[in-house]
Amino acid sequence: MSQQNNDAQANPSSDAAADPGLIENPVAVFSGLDKITARITSFDVYMGETVQFGALQLTPQVCHTRPATENPETTAFVQVDEITLNNEVRRIFSGWMYAASPGLHAVEHAVYDVWLTDCKMASSVPPPDGYDGPPVREGAEDGLDPLAGEVETGEVGVPVPKP
Repeated sequence: MSQQNNDAQANPSSDAAADPGLIENPVAVFSGLDKITARITSFDVYMGETVQFGALQLTPQVCHTRPATENPETTAFVQVDEITLNNEVRRIFSGWMYAASPGLHAVEHAVYDVWLTDCKMASSVPPPDGYDGPPVREGAEDGLDPLAGEVETGEVGVPVPKP
C-alpha cells in the first residue's frame, strides 16, 4: 500500500479538503441484512458514533456526497468491529464504502451484511451526547430536497390556464 493510501486511511477527512466539491454530511445511512431472519434494517449513524447491528459495531468517520449539479456519488469511511463469543472486539473492516456499488465494499459477515445507502444532513434520530461532528441541519426532515423549497400546506397546487 502506498504512503498516500495510508495517509487517506489514517485521516479520511483530508479528502474533503482536497476536493472542494465534496459535501461532508453528519449522518450516514446503512442497511443491514440479518441472514438468520432474512430481515433488512435501515439505520442512521452520526459521524464518530458507534452503533451495534447484531454482533457488529459500526463507526463511520466521514460521509461525503456531491452537489446536485455533479454526478451523484456517496462515500463513507467506516470501521466495523465484530464482537466474538468471548466478548473480544475484532476489526473486520476499515475502509471506504460506496453507496452506488454496495457489493463492491460492503461488509459480508457469516450472519450479517452491512452496506452504505446514503449520507444526509439531518436525521429523525437525535445526535448522541457530546457529538462534535459536522453540523446537523436543524428542522430538516427525511427526504426534504433542499433545492425544492418549502410547501406550507403540504398540498401542491395545480396550474390553471389563464382565461
